[in-house]
Amino acid sequence: MKRKAPICGSRTWTKSELLTLEEEWGRTSIPTLAKNLNRTPEAVVLKAQRIGLGAFLLSGDYVTLNQLVIAVKGRNTGSYYMTSWVKNRGLPVHTKRVKNNSFRVVKLDEFWAWAEKNRSFIDFSKFEPYSLGAEPEWVAEQRRLDYKAFSLQRKDPWTTAEDEKLKTLLKKYKYGYAELSKMLQRSAGAIQRRCLDLGLSERPVKADNYGESAKWKDEDYEILAEGIRSGCSYTDIGARIGKSEKAVRGKVYFVYLTENADRVRSLMGDGPWGFGAPLPTVKQAVNLSRTRSETKALIGSLADVLLYRTLELKKTDYDYYFQRSTCMNWNVLESRCEAKCEDCDGCSEYRRIKEQYCVRCGKTFFEREENKMCSDCRRARKKQAQKKWSILSQR
Repeated sequence: MKRKAPICGSRTWTKSELLTLEEEWGRTSIPTLAKNLNRTPEAVVLKAQRIGLGAFLLSGDYVTLNQLVIAVKGRNTGSYYMTSWVKNRGLPVHTKRVKNNSFRVVKLDEFWAWAEKNRSFIDFSKFEPYSLGAEPEWVAEQRRLDYKAFSLQRKDPWTTAEDEKLKTLLKKYKYGYAELSKMLQRSAGAIQRRCLDLGLSERPVKADNYGESAKWKDEDYEILAEGIRSGCSYTDIGARIGKSEKAVRGKVYFVYLTENADRVRSLMGDGPWGFGAPLPTVKQAVNLSRTRSETKALIGSLADVLLYRTLELKKTDYDYYFQRSTCMNWNVLESRCEAKCEDCDGCSEYRRIKEQYCVRCGKTFFEREENKMCSDCRRARKKQAQKKWSILSQR
């Protein structure tokens, strides 16, 4: 049997070993790579440095989470991305161990698959082209759309001149969110927030939601669905339809119960507008105009039923109009009729429970068994006896 060569750092590297080292460097861990090559980890690292393979962590088909954030956002704000990207939106993150240190890394193929599903969340206009190597075909088009969205809506801090212009336009009381958004190149949400930050009492003029021009047409829904599916911003979609960004957001939430374009895109898929829309919760249904009346009516009916059942359980006598409860033939414990009747409304064996009078409180009560006191008085007498026994037993 051929004996395995001893581990030694002074052995000459063969061509096959060098090829394996170049292919697996950055992908396979250093201890595993050293074991496969029958060499010490120090010898593997030293050889990789001599042939110019670079740092181990930068040589695989992945990047660290910090490098990814800096490439996409241009800066790193710490733990925010662990919550927003990883926890809330499911970015796949792996742990890579190099010697005694561990790093969070993201595989590039998994990142691009995740980015395609969250293309409305990532601003590709700030993403330097090819900063992460080769890019899928859809990235160039999405970057163009994001540049267009930024030209329509700026996201940089407000200047003093813009604040003065906003105040001047608001005091004219003739511009709505759509006109102000176009003139200031800011979103409706940004304008609304700026009014609050500046403490302005003036507000944009409300849009006419009841005129003929406010109605949505079938072609408007087609443009909206196609715009969301292709990754366009709400501002761009509103400009193509002739409506404000706020109106577009309201329509999206009205149907899909969320303004998250990535979420709407996954629900809608390749179907028409409205396809895959989720059912609203009770709280959402109460606030939606399309379901408010029906939901409130159902809640009212449910409240009446629950109130009736609560009163029925609390009261000691039986309901006069509930035939099963007032019939002597009904076995409460076994939930069956002693007369073997299946239809209480058409029963001919009905025998009404006789009225009884409580000797303690004088109340009229109905019970199948004969008693001198009602259930409340029997309970009170029992509590009284227990209290008396506890006092006497302490002596």
